[in-house]
Amino acid sequence: MAEIKRLSLVKPTIKTRFHIDFDWWIQNDRDWRVYLRSFLCPEHQQAFASMDDFDQVDWVDPETAEVQRVDGLQNVLITHCAKQRSFINQHSTLVDSVFRIFLANGNTPLTPEELAEQLGRDPNLLLRTLSGPRVYKGLRPCLE
Repeated sequence: MAEIKRLSLVKPTIKTRFHIDFDWWIQNDRDWRVYLRSFLCPEHQQAFASMDDFDQVDWVDPETAEVQRVDGLQNVLITHCAKQRSFINQHSTLVDSVFRIFLANGNTPLTPEELAEQLGRDPNLLLRTLSGPRVYKGLRPCLE
C-alpha cells in the first residue's frame, strides 16, 4: 500500500526545518527535470546534453552510511555541481538561492534561521516565503 504524506496543521516557525520535497516535484511539475538540469555545471551540461533520462544510482549518506537509491540527475547535482564555487551566487532569486543551498548540502533540512545566516537575509522573510499557501520549487517543511 502506498504511503500517504499528511500535511501538518502546525504553523511553521523560524525553528521549523525545511527541505526540497522531490516527491512534490514529481507530483506537481512535469518539467522538474528541466529545472534541475538548469543547475548543472558547464562540465555536466556538456556531458549530459544528449541524455534524455538519468538512471537511479546508489548514494551513501556520509553521516549514517545508509545506502539509498536516488535519481542520477539529483546525485550529479548534489555530489558535484552544487560543490562548485559559483553555484550559489548573489544574482539568484531568494527561492533559487534556498534551493541551491539545499542541493549544496545534500538536501539536509535547515531552519529559516540557518538559511538566513547563509544568505544574509531576514529569517522572517524566509519563513513567510517558505510557509505560505504556495509551495515554491518543492521547498516544504519536513514531516517529522
